[in-house]
Amino acid sequence: MPTTLSQSDLPGLDLIHRGKVRDVYALPGNRLLMVATDRLSAFDSVLPNPIPGKGEMLCQISNFWFEKTKHLIPNHLTGEEVASVLPAGVDPALYAKRAVITKRLKPVPVEAIARGYIIGSGWKDYQATGAICGITLPPGLQQAQQLPEPIFTPSTKAAVGDHDENVSFDAVVAAVGADMANAVRDATLKIYQFAAEYAATRGIIIADTKFEFGTDEDGTLYIMDEMLTPDSSRFWPADSYQVGISPPSYDKQFVRDYLLQVGWDKNPPAPSVPESVIEGTAAKYAEALERLADIRVS
Repeated sequence: MPTTLSQSDLPGLDLIHRGKVRDVYALPGNRLLMVATDRLSAFDSVLPNPIPGKGEMLCQISNFWFEKTKHLIPNHLTGEEVASVLPAGVDPALYAKRAVITKRLKPVPVEAIARGYIIGSGWKDYQATGAICGITLPPGLQQAQQLPEPIFTPSTKAAVGDHDENVSFDAVVAAVGADMANAVRDATLKIYQFAAEYAATRGIIIADTKFEFGTDEDGTLYIMDEMLTPDSSRFWPADSYQVGISPPSYDKQFVRDYLLQVGWDKNPPAPSVPESVIEGTAAKYAEALERLADIRVS
């Protein structure tokens, strides 16, 4: 059975970051223990209700993609057993599927977003300006339409409670330098195109996705944090996709739609969500995990 964990508690380990979803602990040897909790964020706010088992599903999807894309770019996983670093008295079953030991990298301070379809904030920007992140797009595109080719549309990395903001590629160059900006853009688009082609064989459209990157002491670029999960991507079932509407999805759009329906102004604190939405969201995550990675939640 899936476990439920809203917040990790690991006495004796050094908690260095508690994010919207992940709790991160420092380990000896320049390593980290990353724990995917069952917290859910929407519109950059953490909801008061956890989604049982969500962290386990997120971690398993990320691990699947890290393995599948390691020929394209190195990732932060060390492959060590999580149980080997847990404090005495902590139930290893609670962390076995939701935690990983990783290299401790220097984050590249940008949200690296690839878009293959026009939806969400990109659709709003396009309606207002005809462009996304300074990239001019053809006139007359409809909501959820596939773009002529995938585009790199970075955003700022927001703190908890703040909103990410789309920025131009020039802004990324100014922040991290031309070489790093180009490396991040190239890696983002290469991974997205590879993943989108694979997902299509499983009946899933990856409309867009967000990556995070970091560098080691030698300056080598790694992909880190999470990868192609329902929290960081829009997954659409191919058999019900149509242009002109916001398609049904396997991701947390299920929760976003509910929050918009009840008129939340997107400012914290986020409202509670009913049990039916919690169960529906968990089911969406479980279906994505099974369809993409052949892992069934039991």
